[in-house]
Amino acid sequence: MTMNRYHQWLCNSRMWARAVERDLLPWALEDVQLGAETLEIGPGYGATTRVLERRAGRLSVLEVDGGSAERLRAEYGDRIDVVHGDGCAMPLPDGRFDAVVCFTMLHHVPSPRQQDQLFAEAFRVLRPGGVFAGCDGRASRGFRLIHLWDTYVPVPPGTLPDRLRAAGFRTPDISLRHDYFRFRAVRP
Repeated sequence: MTMNRYHQWLCNSRMWARAVERDLLPWALEDVQLGAETLEIGPGYGATTRVLERRAGRLSVLEVDGGSAERLRAEYGDRIDVVHGDGCAMPLPDGRFDAVVCFTMLHHVPSPRQQDQLFAEAFRVLRPGGVFAGCDGRASRGFRLIHLWDTYVPVPPGTLPDRLRAAGFRTPDISLRHDYFRFRAVRP
């Protein structure tokens, strides 16, 4: 995952952390029951992890960037399980989690094919009845400007239900709000 300096600053800022805590995660996880074991894919600098730690039962995070994974380990110690790995090939066992979540990171997955691999991996590590939920930004000129020289492959929300069904999920639900969309789907 490549991020420009402005984007790095923004994702590590108090301003972003407040927006995540007060607005983004409450909306993204509205009516979502996380259960006893939750996996967060792509926590980055940890703004979402700080909120999830208070809401989830046992929390594990999967981070592709080694430096970010080390920072998260240093911050959380043994309170959460930090795994360094790729969401497209998760080094995690089948059926371990009640919930898998990801927030504002899908657009950093380098291709639609790899995004679909991530959806399939989320399905694989969920228990039957488990939920896959999260949110991401919608393509726009402003969103693109924040991502100049970044990996930037926005997910068209209208394509997501079919893509999630192709990964095995049932009842995908997509909602739009401002510049974001949220999603949730269940593993049968």
